[in-house]
Amino acid sequence: MQAIKPIIGITMGDAAGVGPEIILKSFEHDSVHESSRSFVIGDASILERAKGFTGSTKAIRRISEPAEAKFERDTIDCLDMNLLPDTLPIGEVSPEAGNAAFRYLEKAIALANAKEIDAICTAPLNKEALQKGGHLYPGHTEILAELTGTKDYSMMLSAPNLKVIHVTTHVGIIDAINMITPERVLHVIQLAHDTLSKAGIKNPKIAVCGINPHAGENGLFGYGEEEEKVIPAVKKAQEAGIDVQGPLPADTLFFRTVRGDFDIVVAMYHDQGHAPVKVLGLEAGVNITVGLPIIRTSVDHGTAFDIAGTGKADEKSLVEALRQAVELAPKRESE
Repeated sequence: MQAIKPIIGITMGDAAGVGPEIILKSFEHDSVHESSRSFVIGDASILERAKGFTGSTKAIRRISEPAEAKFERDTIDCLDMNLLPDTLPIGEVSPEAGNAAFRYLEKAIALANAKEIDAICTAPLNKEALQKGGHLYPGHTEILAELTGTKDYSMMLSAPNLKVIHVTTHVGIIDAINMITPERVLHVIQLAHDTLSKAGIKNPKIAVCGINPHAGENGLFGYGEEEEKVIPAVKKAQEAGIDVQGPLPADTLFFRTVRGDFDIVVAMYHDQGHAPVKVLGLEAGVNITVGLPIIRTSVDHGTAFDIAGTGKADEKSLVEALRQAVELAPKRESE
């Protein structure tokens, strides 16, 4: 039996942002066609409009289900949700676009659950538009978790030479510290170990950030958060045979990881993990939700309303997200 290319559903995200443009540009890359059978879940009329911004000459082919896709090089198959007019204002927060972004993702999750697609790759949505559209979620990750019935999950960011997985994400810093528990830290360490092991890294080296400056420096900073919340988890993980160290000072840990000392960093809260990855370049980062029953990867940047409609948006993060979706997707045998 011969493995065949996985089917990837690309959600358009917020149609008022750069999502349609980077999708069109991504389909210009030979690697996308050579490695996957990819199609778009969104609005065909919006893709047609975006051709004028990017210079794309590919035909947009409307389909109603994945089985209708032909995956031809000179066309882009679009599962047309037909939710938005092609007069949708560009670069503005829109409740209609926020609702549509949710509906695209909802459809993709249903297709993934039904095994009609092998992975989901998401273009960016706008959190304000999403909530104004009636969907009170902080972002993609929380929607995916709820619609797949997943309680324990984490966001992993991947960039060249640096992978970061998060204990908490879209909450305020005070709430984040309250949400950090030994059980949660241990679970994220295990997710990091399992994810990298499945990706082919034997016995991955994991580093865990401290919560306070200098990882508390033996009680000098903070109120014993490292001793209460982090150290018990690290000890249990070590007892289970996981190669993990911590808590370590975050101000030097990311440099050490890029240097090659570790395979992945466990960050305690959103900005602690996101900032170092984004310093390496927005075009290089990929967002991966781990712990879900389905594969989902995403660009690691926002809707970029300030440049939407100009054709200037860089598609490299989406191309990389598609590459990682292919790498992580379950392998199909010849059909």
